[in-house]
Amino acid sequence: MSRSQVLFRPMLTPFVRLLLLAGALLVSAAGQASAVEPLTFTKEQRQATVEVVKQLGDRHYRSLSFDDELSSRYLDNYLRGLDPTRSFLLGTDIEHFNQHRTRFDDYLKRGDLKASYEIFNRFRERSIARLEWVLERLEDDETEYDFDADDYLIIDWEKAEWPANAEAADSHWYKRLKSDLLNLQLAGRGLDDAREVLVRRYQSQLRRINQQTADDAFERMINALATLYDPHTSYMTPSTMENFNINMSLSLEGIGAVLQSEDEYTKVLRVVPSGPADRQGDLRPADRIVAIGQGAEGEMVDVVGWRLDEVVQKIRGPKDTLVRLEVLPANASPGSPTRTFSIKRETVKLEDQAAKSAVFELGSGEDVYRLGVINIPTFYMDFEAYRNRDPNYKSTTRDVYRLLGELDEKGVDGVIIDLRNNGGGSLQEATTLTDLFIDQGPVVQIRHSNEQISRNFRSHSRAAYRGPVVVLINRLSASASEIFAGALQDYGRGVIVGTQSFGKGSVQSMIPLDEGQLKITESKFYRISGESTQHRGVVPDIAFPSMVSLEDVGESAYDHALPWDKIHAVPHARYFDINRVLPEMQQAHEQRAARDPDFTYLVGQAGLMEENRNRERISLRKATRQAEQEAIEARSLALENIRRQAKGLEPLENFADLDDEDVEGESPLAAGRHSQEIDPDGDALLFEAGNILLDFIRELERQDNARLANF
Repeated sequence: MSRSQVLFRPMLTPFVRLLLLAGALLVSAAGQASAVEPLTFTKEQRQATVEVVKQLGDRHYRSLSFDDELSSRYLDNYLRGLDPTRSFLLGTDIEHFNQHRTRFDDYLKRGDLKASYEIFNRFRERSIARLEWVLERLEDDETEYDFDADDYLIIDWEKAEWPANAEAADSHWYKRLKSDLLNLQLAGRGLDDAREVLVRRYQSQLRRINQQTADDAFERMINALATLYDPHTSYMTPSTMENFNINMSLSLEGIGAVLQSEDEYTKVLRVVPSGPADRQGDLRPADRIVAIGQGAEGEMVDVVGWRLDEVVQKIRGPKDTLVRLEVLPANASPGSPTRTFSIKRETVKLEDQAAKSAVFELGSGEDVYRLGVINIPTFYMDFEAYRNRDPNYKSTTRDVYRLLGELDEKGVDGVIIDLRNNGGGSLQEATTLTDLFIDQGPVVQIRHSNEQISRNFRSHSRAAYRGPVVVLINRLSASASEIFAGALQDYGRGVIVGTQSFGKGSVQSMIPLDEGQLKITESKFYRISGESTQHRGVVPDIAFPSMVSLEDVGESAYDHALPWDKIHAVPHARYFDINRVLPEMQQAHEQRAARDPDFTYLVGQAGLMEENRNRERISLRKATRQAEQEAIEARSLALENIRRQAKGLEPLENFADLDDEDVEGESPLAAGRHSQEIDPDGDALLFEAGNILLDFIRELERQDNARLANF
């Protein structure tokens, strides 16, 4: 399904697979395939297929039977990758392809790609014919679109069916064009301007599909197999590897965002902490990029339907230059208002991502507590300096150790470790950071594909900090963050608060092949409790509302993700009886949240976004869509004004003022967005984490355990 790429300097760029256009390609109007030279497979591709099948069977963590059932799933996955909206191929095509449904296991074992290429070529032919049909109608001034008719378009593609014939496909694509035109009009364009935008969009798609090669086709069909094992397993052809290596050797700057392809959009997976986009503050996870402009006044180029690597090339550029993005906000349905903003391209320096600390006070009168906050954007280590035996090399653990000493000198009563948006990094650093908070013991278990379990990542020293701890996580806390948070939760060392974490608990390695390379999942992380961090992630002890949909972002959002499971626990200490104090802390949190205007606002906004995200179809009647848009804006404005009035602020007069207030940082949606800033007073979630830490300290004091007498 979707693959990821980091928009940054190459050293921050993970494995990149250049994706095809997939869902942006279109169906033939008359049901006749457009004449186009078919792509064919090579002897080298046959051999690579045999190698991939063998490596998946021998080395992948997930053991799958290469049988008729897998063959059937391969066909479904392949078709979904080519045509995720079920709009392009015809029902008669699917019936024809079904003759191969239970035979792909036999085909692929012997490197026979004839049927897979047949499907790709049919899809390519139909796509070219449909693109030509679409362009003909867009360029025909006599084609009329009735925006007063009470009609609708299904946007929940899981519920869509393949067009039975050419006439059904024509009817569907008339609705899609009408929807596209309506979306652009609702975004402020006139009808003629909207038609010009779509002409350029589909001309671009036609050019791209005509440029597809046998390597493109082969990569698509092999990854339809690889991703059945798990979403992080993928294949790169030699041509993709060449492009990847060229990119790795160049000095490129970008905005600092991890992107992925999803249907015809490029979607933001996460924003890199302390990067340009993070500091600018407008780009958010699950936003979809609609158009890109260069500089302050460059033309906005529509990129719907573009390949991921082409979008990346548009966003990357020289340091200190501007790129403008037009995005469809997270959880918004097609046709919702877009947002446009500028980001200055930069490279991230190690010091920008270093851990930072702050102190704030809570309580009243003589009952005032000093609380420390340590924000950790990523688990970093300067490996080059470490290898050169530089005694002052930078690392997460070294920096946090120093900050803990500084906080101790300031007399803090407890510490919050803020891991929000921390996508992970060095496993070694996750282990040594845990070592600062616990005495000797295991930190994580790793189970390999041969079922052997290693427990080599351990804490070796006595704890450097022995006071109460709260760990703050969110949906974008992943990998190493989950190992640290999970270890502290299992040891009963601290209270975990926030939202369920990402759930990335698998480990990949690269395998060179005679033709290309295979990235394959070979092992999984398990907590010392025996529970996997895969799929489920870390579930907080006390949950906060999330502005990111758990269904759209996270490991569980991927098709074919490895499941959560459990192995044997390993003996470990328990430092606090957190389950004993948790009910009282949960009750106190709920009482505060119910009367906290910021929390009430966040819960209301989360509900609005969930309603919008769950829409199965959209109206094609302009007046209806405008009324729906106005209703959503009115509800958002009402929620904001309830919050503002409760805090003694002046209410806003109209919805347009809401974004201005958000940028100024008065809205809790802006709070905590910039990882380089620590502002408990302006960050509702961090402030409540402080209240929970205060509850934790007081509960421990009441039980005479606050000073860890038995630690």
